[in-house]
Formats: sequence, C-alpha cells, structure tokens
Amino acid sequence: MSTTTRGTVSIPTADGTRRTIELQPARDWAIHPQGFQSRVAFAAAHVVADPLRENGPGQPAAIDWDSTLAFRQHLFDHGLGVAEAMDTAQRNMGLDWPAVQELISRSATQAQAAGARIASGAGTDHVTEAADLAAVTRAYAEQVAFVESTGSQVIVMASRHLAQVATSAEDYLKVYDEILRQVSRPVILHWLGTMFDPHLEGYWGSTDIDTATATFLELVTRHADRVDGVKVSLLSAEHEVSLRAALPDGVRLYTGDDYNYPELIRGDGTRHSDALLGAFAAIAPAASAALAALDAGDHSAYEAEMAPTLPLSRLVFAPPTWFYKTGIAFLSWLSGHQPGFTMVGGLQSARPVPHLAEVFALANDARLFPDPELAAHRLGLWLQAQGAGA
Repeated sequence: MSTTTRGTVSIPTADGTRRTIELQPARDWAIHPQGFQSRVAFAAAHVVADPLRENGPGQPAAIDWDSTLAFRQHLFDHGLGVAEAMDTAQRNMGLDWPAVQELISRSATQAQAAGARIASGAGTDHVTEAADLAAVTRAYAEQVAFVESTGSQVIVMASRHLAQVATSAEDYLKVYDEILRQVSRPVILHWLGTMFDPHLEGYWGSTDIDTATATFLELVTRHADRVDGVKVSLLSAEHEVSLRAALPDGVRLYTGDDYNYPELIRGDGTRHSDALLGAFAAIAPAASAALAALDAGDHSAYEAEMAPTLPLSRLVFAPPTWFYKTGIAFLSWLSGHQPGFTMVGGLQSARPVPHLAEVFALANDARLFPDPELAAHRLGLWLQAQGAGA
C-alpha cells in the first residue's frame, strides 16, 4: 500500500494516529560553489554506509565511498566547507580509526580539487585506553600530525580519554598547551557538550559552566595566534553570545548550536558567529541561500530562508541528541544522495518511526527535497518495511 495519494502523504504519529500532509513542490535552489564573504560556514558531514556489507554494532565501518564523496561535493556546490570525521560522521559511534584516516585523506584530496575548505577532527579515539596525561597527549599528537599531513585544517576534538584521566583544569591546560605548541597552522578547538556525548561530563575541569568557560578562555587567550576559532556545541545561545564577546580579537566562534543558529549567525550588529553545524548537512541548499542573502546585505531574505529549517533542525537534534546522525542519514537517503538507509554500527535503528516520519514532514515544509515524489516513494517503502504503512 502507498502512503502517497494525489500529492498527499500519510504519516504515522507518536500517539498512534496518522496525519496527512501535502507534498510540496521541488524548489530550484541556486548553487554557490564560490562560497561566501560574510561568514565562514562548514557542514559537519555524515558517512554513507555500504548497504551490502556488514555494518552492525561493533563491526568495522564499511563505507560507500562513492556516495560519501558525492555528498561532500553536494556541500561544496552549495558553498559550504566540510567539517570532516566529526561526531556527525559517527566518531565514537561506529567510525573506527582506519576508516577515519581514509575518510579524511579522500575528502581532503577532493576539497583541494574543488578549491573548497575542509577541517577535520583530531582526537584520541584510535587508542583503546590512555592511562595518564602523557598518553593522551601522544594520542592527540598522532592524530593532529595525520590530519595536517593530508592538507586539512585541524579541529581539535574533545577527548573521552582526557575526560577520564584529568583531575583538574590544569590537566586540561597542560595537554592542550602541548598540542597547540605543535600545530603548524591555526586550528579550531571543539567544545562538545554532554547532550552530544555524556562521556564528556566535567570537560575543562568542572561541571560548572562558568568555571569551565573561564578555563577554556584562558587556553584560547594563551594561544590566540594558533587558534583560528572555537566550535561550541552546548545548545545555549546565551552562553555563546557571552563567550563570543570574550574571545580574543581574530578568534572566530563557529556556532555548533543546532537549536539557535539563525540568530547566532545573523549576529547582534556588533558580533556574529560563523558556522560549523551538523544541521547544515541536512539543510545545505537553504543554508546556502541564507548565507548568499547575508552577503547581499538582505537580512529579510536571510530570515526567510532560515526560518523553515529551524523546526526541522530542532527535531533532528531532539534528545537523546547524540542520535541526530540518524535523521541526517535519513534525509540524505530521502533526497537521493545515497542508495539506502543503512548506517555504520546499525545506527539507522536509533530513532523511532514517528520521529523520522515527522523529519520527512518538516523537510517537506522547508522544500528541501530535490525530488519530492522520490522522497515520498522512499518514505512509503520504508514505512511499509517498518510495519507502519498506510
């Protein structure tokens, strides 16, 4: 049975009923491969799992490289840089170190050919355990050196190992001081909140956000010449605005706030945030149109382009937030960017049917589907396979 009838789609809801939505026509989104002048914008991209190979929990990542790289070209075409091998690509949730290395190498080569920006995550996740600060520092240094060897900018990711062994703010400063002394070009520092990874509780040496922020700012101020910017993923616009005002001159704040990015990127007339967002992987055409409007000084058009995307992003990133990757991959499949809805580590099962059905509905409202009929057809097939067909 089909879920689509004469331009309408029937979807299941969380209360066990169904609702009918009108399928919106495709929009002819402009591309902007030249990028943007007023903001620096990265999309944190997902990886496409090979649907014909083993990708179950605990298995090494088997990646569909053609689809994975084609998706990055889609982002480049819309003027976005790629933030590679980040949590969106399932770091610490299925993407193992050999796959990370190949992913960064392939993407960096592709970005260089396209004349596009790329920044890639360096952490400590390739080691099984790190017993002390020296071991954490060595692990960080190895990954930083690898990322730099590919020509990619480095994003220094938060480390679960450091969160385990550090006992004070000074421990964090000691490790990061050493790593920042070694980098050959300015990096992006990533502060990832516990809503994205509960293993990072107490990062920067305190569970008190103001205390942790003071330590973070001390680090950035010490090494301002080696820090291009900071990406903060705490989902607090108030905190981001305050931190943004306190950063040293020349250090960017790359918003990681998938709940409040339109206002933060727009700015307050004095300061603004740049962007490094998983949400931009889902809404690339609309984000591109909005950033082009900012370049043109048309704030009304910027707001009009961003507004329909925010309900979608807030749903994709709804708690438990660390499962947002499932919504990103689902939208990629519905949009025709990949042949199947399969994820590394079997993560396609992480969200319930009504949640993903509503993701479809909100993406439809934002007119993000390049082929709405294909998206509706794929949704119908998936719903039937889940036992939720009309």
